[in-house]
Amino acid sequence: MAEEVRGPDTTALDEVVTFTSELIRVDTTNRGGGDCRERPAAEYVAERLADAGIEPVLLERTPGRANVVARIPGTDPSADALLVHGHLDVVPADPAEWTVHPFSGEVRDGVVWGRGAVDMKNMDAMVLAVVRAWARQGVRPRRDIVLAYTADEEASAEDGSGFLADRHADLFEGCTEGISESGAYSFHPQPGTTLYPIAAGERGTAWLKLTAQGRAGHGSKVNTANAVTRLAEAVARIGAHTWPVRLTATVRAALTELAGLYGIEVDTRAPDLDVDLLLDKLGPAAALVRPTVRNSANPTMLAAGYKVNVIPGQAVAYVDGRTLPGTDDEFAATMDLLTGPDVDWEFHHREVALEAPVDSPTFAKLRAAVECFDPTGHVLPFTMSGGTDAKQFSRLGITGYGFSPLRLPPDLDYGALFHGVDERVPVDALHFGVRVLDHYLRSA
Repeated sequence: MAEEVRGPDTTALDEVVTFTSELIRVDTTNRGGGDCRERPAAEYVAERLADAGIEPVLLERTPGRANVVARIPGTDPSADALLVHGHLDVVPADPAEWTVHPFSGEVRDGVVWGRGAVDMKNMDAMVLAVVRAWARQGVRPRRDIVLAYTADEEASAEDGSGFLADRHADLFEGCTEGISESGAYSFHPQPGTTLYPIAAGERGTAWLKLTAQGRAGHGSKVNTANAVTRLAEAVARIGAHTWPVRLTATVRAALTELAGLYGIEVDTRAPDLDVDLLLDKLGPAAALVRPTVRNSANPTMLAAGYKVNVIPGQAVAYVDGRTLPGTDDEFAATMDLLTGPDVDWEFHHREVALEAPVDSPTFAKLRAAVECFDPTGHVLPFTMSGGTDAKQFSRLGITGYGFSPLRLPPDLDYGALFHGVDERVPVDALHFGVRVLDHYLRSA
């Protein structure tokens, strides 16, 4: 007779709400430039792991910027290990703009409110609730599970996953795959249709600094070497540029599955494929794919001058560039062309693009875990337009998937909640996430 497999107990369902709320109350705002302190949240997590008999290690590159790593031994020593990671820091939030205080963690009408409710203290809490339930039930996974709660994801990751990958690789020995944020959430493109996109790729990060040199002088004089003018012209060209379509394997798979769902016949390898026309036919569902069929470069910051009647000798701009796998050379050549001879550019921050196989046994198990708890939902792969700590962990040969399951009501826009005002997550969504994560991690 097969052994009965229990899911998470009621205590786990209660704890995930408590943990999400209490982690939100720990203000771990990351303002960049090192202005953050994750240690109180790291200690909170470590205490609850230790209480469940799991031995956590706290690691800091910079005082106050703590990370937590722990390993749960599996039953099969020959199996590859799985990394489950989430970050503890959050982006800033202005209380004056919110319905509730962003660090209150208030639970109101079945919803947990606050900064980090979806990005990503909810996932941190779900993982914590699952492994504590395992401790109570005597459950051991098949493969080793390595837990990592990281600092600094919302900035450079230098104090977080970058530090861990570079200085503490031994803690991740045997890990070949990982799961983390931004996937397996419900998306409702039309009434009666629920999609669950699982991330199997990320665009690369290519943040740029542009510098224009010119001839300083009086604001009333003719100046044909105006640094501000040169910079503005370059920025305008970058902002107006239309990047060519470049379809990766993951994006092709997403387009194929979406087209099939909508009854559209398409060959994504056809030389005459009009991707923009196809996206238009997909309607709201195209939002999952549209940002990742091309590279992008968006000017975001400008700095020049110190007085209105003085032409400065230098002007600086910053650009948020994102690249698809295999397009780095094309991106650099395009920047050379768009900036022109009078503006220099350099990488301000750079990280690799990622792609994970969508025909792997791991993706099949991720898909099955979601479908087990929402059989009417449609799971599909997608590529993130931005990035996560999976970039840094990829240095260790770890293939990453975005899998932070949530079943949300149609009127709650998951994408708008990321870094947005009134970030919140329903209690029911947290319960769904705990059940799906528990199911996947047992089978992984």
